Formats: sequence, structure tokens, C-alpha cells
Amino acid sequence: MDSLKSLIAAEIDQPVDPRVSAFAAELVRPFGPAARAVIFYGSCLREAQLDGLMLDFYVIVSDYAEAYRQAGKAGWMASANALIPPNVFPAAHDNLAAKYAVLSEADLARACSMQAGDVSVWARFAQPVRLVWSADDAARDAALAALCDAPVTLLRHAAPVTDPAPGDLLAAWRTGFTRTYGAELRAERGDRPDKVVDFAPEHYAKVGAAIAREHPDIAAMPRPEAESRWAALRRKGKRMTVARLAKASFTFAGGIDYLAWKINRHAGTQIEIQPWQRKWPLVAAVFLVPRLLRSGALK
Repeated sequence: MDSLKSLIAAEIDQPVDPRVSAFAAELVRPFGPAARAVIFYGSCLREAQLDGLMLDFYVIVSDYAEAYRQAGKAGWMASANALIPPNVFPAAHDNLAAKYAVLSEADLARACSMQAGDVSVWARFAQPVRLVWSADDAARDAALAALCDAPVTLLRHAAPVTDPAPGDLLAAWRTGFTRTYGAELRAERGDRPDKVVDFAPEHYAKVGAAIAREHPDIAAMPRPEAESRWAALRRKGKRMTVARLAKASFTFAGGIDYLAWKINRHAGTQIEIQPWQRKWPLVAAVFLVPRLLRSGALK
């Protein structure tokens, strides 16, 4: 039987479009020796045609201060990245567009573990991802260790609040993704968590079985404690979403337009950004988020 580590290792090494690998190499170039790994994730991983889509990457660095110094970026960006990780930036390469988040190796490990204060990283990395660039074997091993922790963290939270039929591991995954979507301000429609599982049911069945073998206490958390943790994750997750949006107004050129595009795409809305909102994105975010909450586009 395959171990969790071998399953995740095989998954992250699956081939990708050569343009994605080339894009990853371009993303790390400004960070020099501070760059450690690049993780390709998100809905584009499930698409054969990438043109016209927004790719999602995480660039993992050894140290924020050194990474931004190498990239020639302002020192306050390193402080902002450490205070409210990650920082998010737009990028374009070879007719592809992307956004990439910058996260340190230490923050990656923490954000995939039970010590994480919100779901934003482990919810995404509990899904299939690809490691499309790594600096060396040590960088790959560190990323792999974190990526193995993410699905364990999800199931430790989900299993105690799932009432599946005997042996129905997919029910725990569905519960976990449904809960994580509810723990952030997400624009996606309500059936999105089911689609995540339905895209790769064999993967989730195998990974779930490996976790159950290697972590027989996966459902050991008392249900009241699990519900309390989910409530805390929801409260912090929604606050962090707003805080990250505000921070992205400074780091992500066109961030307001991207936000509107993503909401319109997933929620079927027709939000249009006005010129003044592009000029003053932070002020626009202060007004836009409450409007989105009232409209139900973000939940």
C-alpha cells in the first residue's frame, strides 16, 4: 500500500504544460538564491486550455527580507508579508497571466499544519498541486513535508464533524472542503466543494486511506472542540480575507479589477469597477467588500 508521502510525491511530480514550468522559472528569477520552490495550484490545474485564464502560484522563499532585497522591492513589502502572509502579485509570461503569492518556508510549514490560524493555505494544498520548480533537494523535501501535512490538517478538522456511511472517505473530504469554503469570503458557487472532490475521486480515496492508516486518531478530536475550531477559523478567515484584499491594493496592480472578474466569473454578477476605484483601490475595497457581502456574491 502506498504511503501518504509517496502518493503526494507522485502527485506533485505530475507533468504540466511546459509554459507553466517556464513561467515558474521566470517568477523565481528576481528572488535569486532566496527562492526555494514554486507550487502550481488551483482551478487552472484542472484545465487543458490555459490561455485567457489566471494561473495560481505560490513562490516559496527562504526569508522575506532577503527575497525582497534580491528583487529590489521596498523593505516594507517584507514586513507586510511577514505580518499578513502572503503578499500577492500579478505576472505575465508567454501570453499567460497569473497571480503569485510569496510565502516563506517557515510560514508554509505553519500554514499547512494544525497550528495554522486560518484555512487559506491548507485548504488549497489539501487538493492536488504540482511542484513546478525547486532550488534543490532540501527545498523539495521541505515543500513535500508541508504538502503532506495539509490534507492531514483538513481531515483532522473534518472527520469529527462528518457523519458518513461506513468507509465513505469522500464524505469527509466533501465536508472539509465545504467547511473551508465557508471559512473564507469566497465568490464560488455552493457546489464548488463537490466539484473539487469529483474531479479526482480516486486521488482523494487513496490519500484518505493512507491518512487513515498512518493517523488512526484522525477523528479523535471531540466534536464540540472541532466545531469550536471551525467557528474560530470562520471568524479569522473572513477578517483575513478583508485584510489581504486591502494589502493587495498596494501590491497587486489591477487587484480590484481581478477581484471583480473572479466574482463575476464564479457568482454570475455584473460588477463594474469605476475609474476612481482603480485610482484609489484601498478606498474602493472598503466600500466594495460590504456591498459584495450584502449582495451575496461573497459568502
